[in-house]
Amino acid sequence: QHDAANLLVNHKTQSNPESTVGVIAMSGTTATTVGSGSGGGTSGAQLLVSPTDDMGKILAALHGVPTRGPGASTASGVDIPASVQVASLALKHRRNKNGMQRVVVFVGSPLGDEVDNRILQRAGRQLKKNNVAIDVVALGELEVNEERLRVLVDAANGTGAGGGG
Repeated sequence: QHDAANLLVNHKTQSNPESTVGVIAMSGTTATTVGSGSGGGTSGAQLLVSPTDDMGKILAALHGVPTRGPGASTASGVDIPASVQVASLALKHRRNKNGMQRVVVFVGSPLGDEVDNRILQRAGRQLKKNNVAIDVVALGELEVNEERLRVLVDAANGTGAGGGG
């Protein structure tokens, strides 16, 4: 997972000198989340590096991303909607606003049952409204994730049936 992220970051930063990359750690429960002053196990994402072109900061953040397993509770895991929202906020406040906005989501663990298709659809529509493209890199043999992640991508691209649940 780290190698795939390193490869993508290197390609993006070297393809265009104006490209910037940020790093966000997704989690279902975390002690420190963006947007809340005191943690306490709330759902969310942690912004490790805001969009920058400094490869040292980016690589240090990528190597500092903790590996999170399924955890002791079913509520732990990844929180894609909150992470996408934090990524959109980081893109809104980036330094160079000329380039295209893109979010790349790396998913290497199963999505919990609490991740509903309607929530993913809402997150995708929000990305489309803000003119943000999304790519999803699903790692591992997690067929259960494919349908849910496709709902997110289809909503962001404006394709699909529009229903679901």
